[in-house]
Amino acid sequence: MSIYGLFQRKGANGYGYNSTAEQVTSDLDLNGKNIIVTGCNSGLGRETARVLARRGAKVYGTARTLEKARRACDDIGLGAVGIACELSDPANVRSAVKALKNKVKKIDAIICNAGIMALPKLERAFGYELQFFTNHIGHFILVTGLLGNLADNGRVVMLSSAAHKGAPSEGIEFENLAGDKTYTPWSAYGQSKFANLLFVKELAQRFKGTDKVAIAVHPGVIKTNLGRHMNPVARFVFAVIGPLFLKNVPQGAATECYAAVHPDAADFSGSYFADCNPTPPRADAENLELAEKLWQKSEEILAALK
Repeated sequence: MSIYGLFQRKGANGYGYNSTAEQVTSDLDLNGKNIIVTGCNSGLGRETARVLARRGAKVYGTARTLEKARRACDDIGLGAVGIACELSDPANVRSAVKALKNKVKKIDAIICNAGIMALPKLERAFGYELQFFTNHIGHFILVTGLLGNLADNGRVVMLSSAAHKGAPSEGIEFENLAGDKTYTPWSAYGQSKFANLLFVKELAQRFKGTDKVAIAVHPGVIKTNLGRHMNPVARFVFAVIGPLFLKNVPQGAATECYAAVHPDAADFSGSYFADCNPTPPRADAENLELAEKLWQKSEEILAALK
């Protein structure tokens, strides 16, 4: 298939690569819905929060600082509320959970959009490699802390990535979560995105017998400030090819918006989406035993942090 054909291809639901967040939500009335979006201050999170607020949802947007969250939500308008949530700081995440519980009793969707990518050098938080800790553990604390407030048909949407295919061969290096044995930027990033996928798999298992939904998504390759940690060569390549081959932000936000609010997505709990349609992840990302093991390890990590 040509590049042009790839861009034009649509899935069974009529949406595809070029679909935008506004298009996939165009017929929806979200009045009365409460939706949390992490990383609301820029890129995909900002566009997701803007579009969902425009459709009538009450958006609670988080950012690393209260100033950034409030400024973004003020710009979005429509009653959006800013909350501080630094995902690499468990105490800060727990404070965000407490603040959100005080502000909203019924949560219709939690969109875990924030994250960091491809740190050039090994960095740690609380003894764990920073990408794993931020992208997975931070969101694990947030989501599990809010599950008691999730609506009976509520959804959890986790931004994974096609980069999960670049995770280590075993998926999660449980004996190297500190990154001290080996560290490469993209493998570590891939592991964190693989963890996001496993989180959704296990959460979907825990949702069985209910109308609650958990979905992982690959937004596409988009030029956002997520790539701020890339080396200069990689940033230059992105700048050159971006206008030709990368999705724009409205297109990138489409899949997470579709997974969070479109009625048709309710039938796909535990699935991995790309271009607004379910797509197969790496085979071992479907391993339920591995997903349960990661959940248990995550709980052990949190217990040790208290």
